[in-house]
Amino acid sequence: MTVTVRSFAKINLGLRIGAGREDGFHELLTVYQTIGLHDVIRVSVERGHGIGIRCTDLRVPKNESNTCYRIVERAMSALSAKGRVVIEIEKRLPVQGGLGGASSNAVAALLGLERALKKSLASEERLRIASEVGSDLPLFLVGGTVLGVGRGEQVYPLADLPALACVVVTPEVGVSTPEAFAEWDRELTVPAASDRMIELGRGLSAWLGEMYSGAPFRRGRAENPLLALVRAGIKNDFEQVVFPEYPELSEGKSALERAGAKYALLSGSGSTLYGLFASKEAGRAAVERLRRQGWAAQATVMLPRREYWKRMLG
Repeated sequence: MTVTVRSFAKINLGLRIGAGREDGFHELLTVYQTIGLHDVIRVSVERGHGIGIRCTDLRVPKNESNTCYRIVERAMSALSAKGRVVIEIEKRLPVQGGLGGASSNAVAALLGLERALKKSLASEERLRIASEVGSDLPLFLVGGTVLGVGRGEQVYPLADLPALACVVVTPEVGVSTPEAFAEWDRELTVPAASDRMIELGRGLSAWLGEMYSGAPFRRGRAENPLLALVRAGIKNDFEQVVFPEYPELSEGKSALERAGAKYALLSGSGSTLYGLFASKEAGRAAVERLRRQGWAAQATVMLPRREYWKRMLG
């Protein structure tokens, strides 16, 4: 039996980088948000042994460096399962795009494997295995609006934001996350890193205080929830080091703002940019305008938690 799972993307509603850690990672503060764009993962278990990765996109590794391979290898051991696992990855999301495609693929492969084997891991075990494979993976075991701290792997479900219209722009460049962190470290002094940790806490308090005050998110409230993001001044620190290296990304953000985005930002370390719009109609109009200007733009929507799980496994 082949199990098919949708592998949804994420955007970062702000991302702050703290000091480097002894394990080589950095302290992070971010709010992840799942969106409607996705890859498709197909998982089957056959007689034999080993793990096979199939994908027509040549940029996707087919060996043990693939996140799907690594998570399935761990899961098979944890489930005491036998057989040859074949994972087919139908790529629709950009590679090195900042949308968490590889991480989402891995979580989809894990859930597909459980269904194919008719065995399930405990929730805590899933999260443990996911965090071992990569920092972004655990968020896809939660979905919706998710707070990420630590190196991003410590995740906490937040009250879902409304399903706002979103436009994604993907310039034809690939940004290496390790290189972006390295450039950040070159620019940041030790005292500045310490100061950012203080700022990190203040930013978190202000952000969540605004989010949970009820005012911008209360049902029936006429105020646009995008105003909370604008007022909070939430930014992505990666823009500071990525935009000078890739000017087209800064231009893409400006293009989204000119097209009517109420809030626009780089997602992760890039290269994908996104804009949030007041309505689906405004988002569709923006896509048409951006495409006429030569940008690769797609309209989508933010996925609340319940809708995320319904559409992923439905």
